[in-house]
Amino acid sequence: MTAQSTEGLADPDIAPLPEGLRRASAGGTAKLALLVGALGVVYGDIGTSPIYALQTIFNPADPHPVPTNIANVYGVISLIFWSLVLIVTVFYVSLAMRADNDGEGGIMALITLIRRHSQGRGRKAGLILAALGIFGAALFLGDSMITPAISVLSAVEGLKTVNPDLETFIIPVTVVIIVMLFAFQRKGTAVIGRWFGPIMIVWFSTLAVLGIGGIARNPEILRALSPLYAIDFLFGHFSIAFFALAAVILTFTGAEALYADMGHFGRKPISRAWLFIVFPALLLNYMGQGALILEDTANIAGSFFLLAPEWARIPLLVLTGAATVIASQAVISGAFSVAAQASELGYLPRLRIAHTSEHHFGQIYVPWINWLLMVSVLTLVFAFRTSESLAFAYGMAVIGTIVIVTILFLYIARNRWGAPRWLLAVGGGLLLAINVLFLAASSTKIIHGAWLPLLIGVTAFTVMITWQRGREVVSAERERREGPLREFVDKMRRGEPKAAQVPGTGVFLGRGKDSAPLALRAALELNHARYAQTVVLSVQTEPVPRVPDEERIIVDDLGHCEDSVIHVTARFGYAETPDVPRALRLVRPEQSEGRKLRLDKAVYFLSTIQLKAGTEPTMATWRKHLFIATSHITSDAAEHFQLPRDRTVIVGSHIEV
Repeated sequence: MTAQSTEGLADPDIAPLPEGLRRASAGGTAKLALLVGALGVVYGDIGTSPIYALQTIFNPADPHPVPTNIANVYGVISLIFWSLVLIVTVFYVSLAMRADNDGEGGIMALITLIRRHSQGRGRKAGLILAALGIFGAALFLGDSMITPAISVLSAVEGLKTVNPDLETFIIPVTVVIIVMLFAFQRKGTAVIGRWFGPIMIVWFSTLAVLGIGGIARNPEILRALSPLYAIDFLFGHFSIAFFALAAVILTFTGAEALYADMGHFGRKPISRAWLFIVFPALLLNYMGQGALILEDTANIAGSFFLLAPEWARIPLLVLTGAATVIASQAVISGAFSVAAQASELGYLPRLRIAHTSEHHFGQIYVPWINWLLMVSVLTLVFAFRTSESLAFAYGMAVIGTIVIVTILFLYIARNRWGAPRWLLAVGGGLLLAINVLFLAASSTKIIHGAWLPLLIGVTAFTVMITWQRGREVVSAERERREGPLREFVDKMRRGEPKAAQVPGTGVFLGRGKDSAPLALRAALELNHARYAQTVVLSVQTEPVPRVPDEERIIVDDLGHCEDSVIHVTARFGYAETPDVPRALRLVRPEQSEGRKLRLDKAVYFLSTIQLKAGTEPTMATWRKHLFIATSHITSDAAEHFQLPRDRTVIVGSHIEV
């Protein structure tokens, strides 16, 4: 059991988008900075896929191996090229990134768009799709555990190409890098972020140069650009190609990052970086590796590092390590963002979130998620021990998220944009069919490791929907106990109950203007005291990243303009840290009886509750205990709302779920 703030269990409202939240266009220098930044953060994951993707596809230890021959090499390279074209270029860059929530992208943004649209109509479909989206977000958390493990492992495995005797050091070196990576998360990416872009420019340049060198040794590989090779491989050798698709997925891991990080860099910089830098570099490198494999099938093991001349392999190993750390950093930051947004939207408890940069708002650190990820990543490294083994598990999380994003996008395209049914049936149907085919192929790896991201996803999904349901139960019981706020204020005016007026300002945090906070009732009914200025404040999370100050505050005099009791709604975006004292300073004197709120010595009151499993059939017993256990990670309410510790009073109660 744990004491919980009532605000942490309050349902956030979904309100219409406020005006004035559009991003201003940047100048030429700023645009270049955004493009370089996008290279460092957005493309770390997909940019490191060449390290392990091809050797995984042709891995002889695979339960469904792809024979290494000329036809299959051409077919695989062609499949990779057209997968990157259709899934990344066409779907994500050209289509999905146009479905933004005030500039923010990713699966959580789609969920908020669907929730907002389904309020008036299609509520049942909206709830089903939102639940599907939550499962996609849960899969992304699984991806966030697997990516650092497979990325760092695959980079360190390059030691074998330098000296086979160094193989025994792979696991220890990997563990040290991972521990250091997570230990430095609390410092944020503000300090090292400026280095990410330049390093990744060097990385993608290296990919292109190595690829060109490989192609020069066997230019015939350029034939693979023709879709005929992909079609012939897929349909002419379906029994082989179908299983190969599960590994081809590895070539577009990180595609969701393009969409999820759109709010940090904007659609155009991300699109331009992909079209003019990342995509050409990846394509050249994959074709160079294909040419190397055609030259000698023994080059399959370590085909990426063997593209480099022997003298350059140690520098390449160092650069690869840096690139994989950046890739890991990007996906970890993505996990922080997803968890923070899920918390603000009511699918996870309120988490302690630290903003690590004064200049880049999206850079956050979530301690609980950080250490959970570190333990999970280390567990994966010790359990699987090689990048090839982890690759079996990797694809399921990636393609599962992509399939769900595709479904949510098609719903938005039809119901929000009014796209013609025939266009969705043809274009959307084709995209969905391709993604489902990849998903089906990945499902063949379930017994070989793909069960892992599914297990992680199901576990995270269960926690999220259980928390959401538990909050609904608690909110309903609290609403019954609190009673209507206006009715309570009317009684206060009549002197019921009798209470002595004390000087100063009392701020009582509650769930909304329809109910009286438990702390306010306790102050009057138990202490028989009321403040000269009484503010009932509710914090409302909007389905937008940020809310401007001019739209931050809504004041209601509760029907008695001459009275000293007002209700204030403080609106914050889901990407913001609520600062209640600062928000209250925005209340103008004319909104509070013509008197300025005296906040220097204001006392803040929080209601907390003790959760207990009851006998009412609100949820299954195991879900009740899961809800109570999950509540233990809830962050401190006073810290979350930036309340002064020395002037915060906590009033407790208990509720059975």
